[in-house]
Amino acid sequence: MFDAKDVKQRIVRWIADYFENNGSPATKAVIGISGGKDSSVVAALCKEALGAERVLGVLMPNGEQDDIDVSFSLCNTLNIKSVVINIKDPVLGIYGGVTDAGLVPNDIAVFNTPARVRMAVLYAVSGIIGGRVANTCNLSEDWVGYVTKFGDSAGDFCPLSDLTATEVKAVGRELGLAPKFIDKTPADGLCGRTDEESFGFSYDVLDRYIREGVCDDPGVKERIDALHRAGLHKIKPLPAFRLSGEDDIRKGGADIC
Repeated sequence: MFDAKDVKQRIVRWIADYFENNGSPATKAVIGISGGKDSSVVAALCKEALGAERVLGVLMPNGEQDDIDVSFSLCNTLNIKSVVINIKDPVLGIYGGVTDAGLVPNDIAVFNTPARVRMAVLYAVSGIIGGRVANTCNLSEDWVGYVTKFGDSAGDFCPLSDLTATEVKAVGRELGLAPKFIDKTPADGLCGRTDEESFGFSYDVLDRYIREGVCDDPGVKERIDALHRAGLHKIKPLPAFRLSGEDDIRKGGADIC
């Protein structure tokens, strides 16, 4: 059985150890704050491990963001500093440059470019303040490739990468976070759909399959397996030619939203 209290304490110690070995006593955690459960839980874990003064939240709306108040509320609740950097202009600049080059942006470019711009922003901020960028992805999203390569899949440290979405929520409750931060309907804010609408199945079904290997619907099981195979390239190390002749080819599929 998943012990949220024990896992929370272990992650807090792990974050503290990471920063002790990868920075100075003043090095800050830089976290992209979306208002969803993952960034909320990571921010709360970092605050507990490092103290509020060593956590910086970065809010990155793409133009107008209807639910940005949740992100502000989280930062206020945790008493962490935050900055707002709107990514609309750089995103539109990329689309404009692509169009000027005679190319037509498709769904893959439109869905993934904002995530990659956000990661570029986080690393710019991190470089300015000498911080470390938090990867806020969880195991469930990684499992089905619901991440953007070199976007939200990037980062310097990954507190939640071995926890399912269900387990992340449990840790969030153990941290004392309000339901609005951990029970908000998951959506990437880019596709116009919720995560589960994009998947075609629920997180509960996915998480049970990951942890227990059980899926009652053969069609859903087949879809989960297909998404897992197609998305492996997003979480594996970059394929590299080896002088030794060792085969380092890693297969994977195309980006999804």
